[in-house]
Amino acid sequence: MIVNELIPEPQAMRDAFCDKLIALAENDPDLVVLDADLMGAMGTKPFLKRFPNRAIDCGIQEANMVSVAAGLSLTGKVPFVHTFAPFMSRRATDQVFISGAYQGANVKLIGSDPGITAQTNGGTHMPFEDMGIMRSIPTMTVIEPTDATMLNSVMDWMAGTYGMQYMRLVRKPCTKVYETGTQFTVGKASTLVSEPGAEVTIIASGWCVVESLKAVELLHHEGIVVRVLDMFTWKPLDERAVIDAAYDTGAIVTAENHSITTGLAAAVSEVVVRHEPVPMEFVGVHDRFGQVGKADYLAEQYGLAAADIVAAAKRAVARKPA
Repeated sequence: MIVNELIPEPQAMRDAFCDKLIALAENDPDLVVLDADLMGAMGTKPFLKRFPNRAIDCGIQEANMVSVAAGLSLTGKVPFVHTFAPFMSRRATDQVFISGAYQGANVKLIGSDPGITAQTNGGTHMPFEDMGIMRSIPTMTVIEPTDATMLNSVMDWMAGTYGMQYMRLVRKPCTKVYETGTQFTVGKASTLVSEPGAEVTIIASGWCVVESLKAVELLHHEGIVVRVLDMFTWKPLDERAVIDAAYDTGAIVTAENHSITTGLAAAVSEVVVRHEPVPMEFVGVHDRFGQVGKADYLAEQYGLAAADIVAAAKRAVARKPA
């Protein structure tokens, strides 16, 4: 269930993450946490204090950290492993693939500061390709929680489900979209807006979920009725929700804080082209590197704001056959 009004979360996502880790660890003595010299940045020092023998700082050697986690998992441990998203994906891909997925390990990978939320850390720390890299690895589940409520539900699933999983996570406070206590099913899209006579479906993830909800109001003023799906699981993708959206509304816009080349645009297109071809427009990063700036400024620079989603929706509707 979504909130009646979009409001800032009362705590940062990293704090919600740490609180949940501690709660899970209280009930599972095998849960361990690994980090690459970022426990302070990720807010997991309370976990270190509570469970000093179950928290491992591997230093700035992300690839080795993933292999250590994979080895621990094969002894029965349940490792939650964190570093910044570009280093979990670009830097550690071979270890994620070989030590993790290929070996059938049980590792929960968390990549923080995704896309434009890296802000002033700049282009070297601003991943627009992490979800695409992870989506390409066999057996990997790929998730991007929207707010702390979803994070809480998703982490329950991660801790209780064997396998390789990647979650990209904002560290700072997010906008609260869902009522506290709402539960989610990994692999199933969350329907945020569904009105009779919708002419286009916006399929969004992460940062772009809130921007899509803002776009709905702007589109209403122009007489365009919209469906909005929160596609927080990129793999396995909810193909049924995509096919139904294409069939019911006849046009689709994807919106993501990620490269469209390997991201949500690509994943949704793979389904649409096989099952229900309709006009599509993509809101996301187009073949560009990251840069320094505040998130709102970067959203405008990369075309990820509500106004960009509105423009894309209008283009998609205009392309529908008469």
